[in-house]
Amino acid sequence: MTKISGGEALVQSLVREGVEVVFGLPGVQMYGIVDALRKEKSIKFVVTRHEQATTYMADGYARTTGKPGVALVVPGPGIYNAGAGISTAFSRSSPVILIAGQIPRKTIGKNFGGLHEVNDQKEITRPITKWQKLVLNAKDIPENIHEAFFQAQSGRPSPVHFELPPEAMVEKDYINLMEPKVINKITPDLERIKKAAKILVGSKKPVIYAGGGVARSNAESQLEEFVNLTKIPVITSAGGKGTLSDDHPMSLGSSLSGKGLLKDYMDNADVILGIGTRFSMRDQSGDKAKLIHIDIDPNMIGHIHKDTYGLVGDAQETLKLLLKEIENLSNVSWRNPEKEILEIKNKLSSSEDELNYPQEDFLNALREGIPNDGITIFGMTQMGYYSRSRWNTKYPKSYIDSGYSGNLGYSFPTALGAKIGNPDKAVICVCGDGGFMYNSSEISTAVKYGINLVTLIYNDGSYGNVARDLDNDFGGAYETEFVNPDFVKLSESFGAVGIRVKNPMDVKNIIPDAIKLDKPVFIDVPMDRVPRPKQWATSAPWRKPQEGLIK
Repeated sequence: MTKISGGEALVQSLVREGVEVVFGLPGVQMYGIVDALRKEKSIKFVVTRHEQATTYMADGYARTTGKPGVALVVPGPGIYNAGAGISTAFSRSSPVILIAGQIPRKTIGKNFGGLHEVNDQKEITRPITKWQKLVLNAKDIPENIHEAFFQAQSGRPSPVHFELPPEAMVEKDYINLMEPKVINKITPDLERIKKAAKILVGSKKPVIYAGGGVARSNAESQLEEFVNLTKIPVITSAGGKGTLSDDHPMSLGSSLSGKGLLKDYMDNADVILGIGTRFSMRDQSGDKAKLIHIDIDPNMIGHIHKDTYGLVGDAQETLKLLLKEIENLSNVSWRNPEKEILEIKNKLSSSEDELNYPQEDFLNALREGIPNDGITIFGMTQMGYYSRSRWNTKYPKSYIDSGYSGNLGYSFPTALGAKIGNPDKAVICVCGDGGFMYNSSEISTAVKYGINLVTLIYNDGSYGNVARDLDNDFGGAYETEFVNPDFVKLSESFGAVGIRVKNPMDVKNIIPDAIKLDKPVFIDVPMDRVPRPKQWATSAPWRKPQEGLIK
């Protein structure tokens, strides 16, 4: 046991957790930790221009590497600013550790009006974090920061909030450093596994619905092995894109809408195996099927679909056990639906009821320009919405969206975190001009740290989705247009590369050259408003003017 500061105890505990990068914005209450980070050469400290970017970057890092992401912010306004990224991480079950400061411990809760003071500060993040902890003394830091990492990664991965006052960072004491807590993977009872295997073997038209929990469990290879044996077709949620390659013969594609070929296929299934998905308000599990639901969170079992047989457990380990039990059954006689799947995929690629133009052409141009193993982060934009169902995803953890949180402006900083975590892969950010301006100051961060991300800014000079909806449903848009900078000159003013294409189809030729530049590249892509995707034809009643009350 050595005499060290609380900040040093925290940073050395991060090293023991395997942390290689911290995304943060230093401030007066954080100096003890910043000083310790300066001394610790094994951790890269990436300083952003706004706290909002810290948690977005940590989330992008976590979801594309499978490792926890760490963000560091000052108390009060720093936590409020970081809240958007924490919300996105929560919606996508991403293990982000938010390390926040506090005001001096003797003044906490006294309402003296100290710098950055917010009473009941942990309440800021309680709805969007799994666990929160205030640690007052340096000696208590190692045990509780390891607990933070355990909470973030065990069970359903989720963001957590760890905070401490400035005194605890600078006070020196004889502090006992600890090892990380062991995370034992949860598995269902073997009898439940056996029953689930029998249900699947006895089914006539089963289908798998794979969600983001497959990626959080790093279970992509187990899913592919399971599918190769059972020949059960797979549909993925938007969060599950990439858990099975869209080119796999058993893949039907992703992100069900309220109608269409995939919805029909799901509705006609007799057994659905849901893996690592909370489903949604639309209930993709269909009305008539038996649902076998694998999920680490027992609260998700049966919360939407009544006829559910739950398997509470880690997706990776549960798939291994289920596959083994299926192999043990002597009466397995699986049908091979490859021909039917191919027919459906051909219809999905040619049916005017499924395709939307010009979005389809724009996505195809992107796909031609981006390497197959490239990581794409799609923003809340006209292109991003359409990508959930139509973007061809070939590799695990290579498609990132904002989940149900739906944060405009998240994609650029999230992509920066993804690139830091994947320096040897091409990382492409696809955003709109409206969303890009939320965090455009992070061009500075990209240049400072040499983050050679390629960002495409689809530029229509307005909040295009909002303008279209107001025009279509409310008789006219209102205040949706804005004044943009010249994105090429803006990029160049920071020392980045700026490029402007003539039309969205040019990106297929520009992207490969942009990747080779090995610099932060920003591509201005002028475009017009696109029509509402057919997948949104079944819209919620509150999206349009109504007579009387909406039930």
